[in-house]
Amino acid sequence: MTGFAENRHIATVALVVDSYDEAIDWYVERMGFVLLENVDLGGGKRWVTVAPASGRGARLLLAQASDEAQRKSIGNQTGGRVFLFLETDNFARDHAAMVAKGVEFREPPRLEPYGTVAVFADLHGNLWDLIEPKG
Repeated sequence: MTGFAENRHIATVALVVDSYDEAIDWYVERMGFVLLENVDLGGGKRWVTVAPASGRGARLLLAQASDEAQRKSIGNQTGGRVFLFLETDNFARDHAAMVAKGVEFREPPRLEPYGTVAVFADLHGNLWDLIEPKG
């Protein structure tokens, strides 16, 4: 027993963006995500969350940069490493749909021991893996 609840999970990941509306459009139109929340918090801030239509996994909090330090991190939140991993049950279908919507893949799909994968960039250049796990 660790002393922690067994049913904890990561629910939300903050992603610093340049513009709420531009990011909403990109994730909804190009990634096929759904807009879950778009709440005005006053002072130019909003609580904006998007997630894959399946509703599985964590959602993204699109956080508009509010100062120069935050603006500098846009597109490079992990120092150039893959930041997020989008799992699918059909790599070929989703890869084709994303390419058709203008998503920039940085490499061709490849087979790895853990599944089929390809790296793509979001609207600001953050790197993601599209992955269909084996089995």
